[in-house]
Amino acid sequence: MNQVVKKIEEAADFIRSRVRTKPKFGVILGSGLGAFANELEVEAKLPFSDIPYFEKTAVEGHSGFLVVGKLGNTPIVSLQGRVHYYEGHSMETVVLPTRVMALLGIDTLMITNSAGSLDLKMRPGNVMILKDHINLMGINPLMGENLKNLGPRFPDMTEAYDKNLIQIMERELAKVNLKYFTGVYCGVSGPTYETPAEVRYLQTIGGQAVGMSTVPESIAANHLGLRVCALSCITNLAAGLSDQKLSHDEVTRTAKQVENKFITFMKSFILELYK
Repeated sequence: MNQVVKKIEEAADFIRSRVRTKPKFGVILGSGLGAFANELEVEAKLPFSDIPYFEKTAVEGHSGFLVVGKLGNTPIVSLQGRVHYYEGHSMETVVLPTRVMALLGIDTLMITNSAGSLDLKMRPGNVMILKDHINLMGINPLMGENLKNLGPRFPDMTEAYDKNLIQIMERELAKVNLKYFTGVYCGVSGPTYETPAEVRYLQTIGGQAVGMSTVPESIAANHLGLRVCALSCITNLAAGLSDQKLSHDEVTRTAKQVENKFITFMKSFILELYK
């Protein structure tokens, strides 16, 4: 058996040994957005450090727990935080939790993140539904031997973000009065924020937001045949678009400000999706 597949199966078996629930919906909660998992009727809350081959989170705003529970009658698995490529982890490690959630039985994955705005109309505290992405990380999580048990050698990415899910997200965001946009997310490796020249380049190639995550998980999830949707919490204007210097404190502070509306949206979205 391929060693990557073996790791995924061992991690999934460990989680199954501690929960009875078979989740349908998975969500990755980005910087400062982890509080949603506390709204579940929790069956188990497992530290990443306890799960085979999961790595501890090391970035503020990523608490590092896998939470299994229910929202109403919908079984859910959520990740409170993630590990990033810029931390020195391999892409295999970055997307391992996504693959494990798929093996646990989810059919839909929502990916959330905090991102910088490349569009002056999108301000901190707004959100952006991803309609597409541009991978500028210089690497792809599917490079190397294809894992035939997981998906095809050349997965189609024409609709990386499910159009039907996007429509539901739009309706539910409007209901909770959370100002939203739809746009293209540029995934970069980090950990430096972009230079003003890089920001102008990202604008030129069609980006509306930029961040250091999400793209690897989206690619891995599409490879697995999951329905995927994603939401960026806009936490700052990208470099050169304001006079303010960028910091991670600003990111987590802004995410905290939208926390309550984000939680309300997530509840209504999931209940609508599985009604």
